[in-house]
Amino acid sequence: MMRSVIRVLHRVPVLIVTVLSIIPVALWWDWRPWIGSDAARPVDGAAFDPMLWHAQAWKLGGPSVGQWLVVALVLYTVVDAVRGMIEDLRHGHLGVDILAVIAMLSTLAVQEYWASWAVVLMVWSGEAIEEYAQAKASSNLSALVSAAPHEAHLAVAESGAEALSDTAVHDGDRRAPIASTDTAGHGGSHRELAAGVDAPSGMRTIGAEAVEIGDVLIVLPGETVPVDGALLSDESTLDLSAINGEPLPRTVYSGARVMSGAVNGSRALRMRATTLARDSQYQHILRMVASARDSRARAVTTADRMAVPFTALSLVIAGLAWFVSRDPTRFAQVLVLATPCPLLIAAPVAYLAGTGRLAKAGILVKTQDVIENLGRVTHAFFDKTGTLTSSRPHVLRVEMASGAGAAGQPGASAADSVSDPAAVPRDADQVLAIAGLIEGYSVHILAQGIASAGIEARRRLAQRGGFGNERAAVIRDVHEDPGNGVSGTVDGRRVRVGRLGYVTAMPESDARARFSHHGCRPIAPDEMAAFVSFDGRLVARIVLRDTPRENARPSLDRLRELGVVRLTMLTGDHMASAGKVAREVGIDDVRADLLPQDKLRALGIDAPDVDVLGVDAADGAASNGAVPNGAASGGIAISARSGSRRGLRRGARRAKARIAMMVGDGVNDAPVLAAADVGVAITDGTSTAAAQSAHVVIMDDDLSAVPRAIAIARRTQRVMLQAVVGGLALALACMLAAAWDLIPVVVGAFVQEAIDVVSILWALTALTGPESRE
Repeated sequence: MMRSVIRVLHRVPVLIVTVLSIIPVALWWDWRPWIGSDAARPVDGAAFDPMLWHAQAWKLGGPSVGQWLVVALVLYTVVDAVRGMIEDLRHGHLGVDILAVIAMLSTLAVQEYWASWAVVLMVWSGEAIEEYAQAKASSNLSALVSAAPHEAHLAVAESGAEALSDTAVHDGDRRAPIASTDTAGHGGSHRELAAGVDAPSGMRTIGAEAVEIGDVLIVLPGETVPVDGALLSDESTLDLSAINGEPLPRTVYSGARVMSGAVNGSRALRMRATTLARDSQYQHILRMVASARDSRARAVTTADRMAVPFTALSLVIAGLAWFVSRDPTRFAQVLVLATPCPLLIAAPVAYLAGTGRLAKAGILVKTQDVIENLGRVTHAFFDKTGTLTSSRPHVLRVEMASGAGAAGQPGASAADSVSDPAAVPRDADQVLAIAGLIEGYSVHILAQGIASAGIEARRRLAQRGGFGNERAAVIRDVHEDPGNGVSGTVDGRRVRVGRLGYVTAMPESDARARFSHHGCRPIAPDEMAAFVSFDGRLVARIVLRDTPRENARPSLDRLRELGVVRLTMLTGDHMASAGKVAREVGIDDVRADLLPQDKLRALGIDAPDVDVLGVDAADGAASNGAVPNGAASGGIAISARSGSRRGLRRGARRAKARIAMMVGDGVNDAPVLAAADVGVAITDGTSTAAAQSAHVVIMDDDLSAVPRAIAIARRTQRVMLQAVVGGLALALACMLAAAWDLIPVVVGAFVQEAIDVVSILWALTALTGPESRE
């Protein structure tokens, strides 16, 4: 607290000068060395009248030394205020410090010097209070910014060349590249190190922005990971609380993705950079924070504009008071109480506090306008997979296609199956092991389930003496086709995982007819399938189950308590599967078998100029923020052209009373999230696509954060209105009282300051307090 006060006083030094000036002003109040000490004294025998004496002294010698000090403070403050108003106008904001300027000049004109000093104190203390309130309101956002990594330790060999120049790293039971050859081809040709390398330590400290893709980095215990990369060490414990609010450290193993912003545990780790600092996950978070902090909500802009008529009304009341009373002091009495601070300061402070409270809850918003829309949501649309259901579907079984292992040799191990060009996987673990390697490059929800199952399968195979103990599988040319699947070359064999037509390179209907001859039974309504092929030859079908999140129904019930009673599920899955999940979570309105264009139309949005995007899976994200569905059984990933996003908005002209919120996983819902009134992406903090497409990003993969965000937004709006309306009502009431000479001018200046403090402190309560139950 004391540190915050000192920081504020350091930024507003004139406040200290003004407060300390009261000593010389009071001591020299009657000192006029330029006139004789007896010039204004009454004649002998006459009664002493202090008021008459001061008037006579002022008439003979003008203001005293103490009064001239007040004049100097007023002039400096007026010049600073005028300069600030000009600067505000240049930036498109209305400068209404004119009230304070007129108040200071009018009190000087009527020789109310103490009132002038009080108004100067009011101006500078108001600026200090604003600085404190802004810092307090944005404290949660500032904490995220301050945690940003600024330096990195570049690993080098004792000879002065970088260590570990190979492009593959050990991933538990295998060796896998960090990126495809398209993006990491320079992995073995690192830049030369400058002179002065600390050879004995094996590392050199550089700025995080100087890290290049492929660099091997060392992160010491307790340090922050500087860029996104892949773990080279066998294992490491990372604190991800700054990224997704996860309370407990997470243990990751060799080959796992390491995100910038994560804090290393008790052991140093080695990693290879896969992105530049500016493209890393934490920088995406910081860009969202900066966007939210620098934005202005529509309500704040409206309040800014309302300050102009408030200024005019104040001048009218002051002018009428002067005209009716014939006393110019009344003009000053009214204006010292005319404070637009509830409009100019309290409103933005409340929204900034609400933004900070959301950030503390692991909810990031792009702009403060989003808070307004969140508070007015009337209809919520939900994607199914990864949103209402668990973020990692469970692999139930692997069904081998008949004849899939015909080319293999009896008793061949999984490692042989991969390395031998004539071999194909012969059992479920082998299929999962290889498919998991490819799907590990995808960020889609279903792909994560297969990748996770692949890790377990490789461990089982390693225990059986195959796959991963002898050599590394060489993976190249990984590519993800939006809505179809992911492909890559594993030890020279082309492997595809995804939709049946995609993996067999034939029309979907023909592929399904051919697959039915292999004797695989139809999957259940709540199951999903991804197919695997080797060199175009169908090998297996991986069947997964999508189970609802444990807190899905309570979260939707909470939305209904908040008045959001219209809940709709939008999914590309079949109605049988979608209907079963909808019944379990409590949604009646289900719309299944939807393409992305259909989802846009379900929100009441026309979908012109929609492109299907390709994506390099090694990058983990498509251009324009759309990340494709690598193993989904329905739907395609699309992204609106930047020039047509405005067309989406124009096509979204719906009834003003209806605010549509789309909640998805931020992966293949990018166009719908971007086009909705409020797009909410539920992630675990690892999706950069979510930060590019959604208006709101939930960082801790918690569906209950959706109703929490709406509740916080509503409380923020309510607190803002209370602070603004209450502050303006008090100011108007006091101005009317001053117009009737009920509040002296000096007292009025301090009353005005009290009104400012109360309204601003009330706005800060948006940081705390109970969430709205409305």
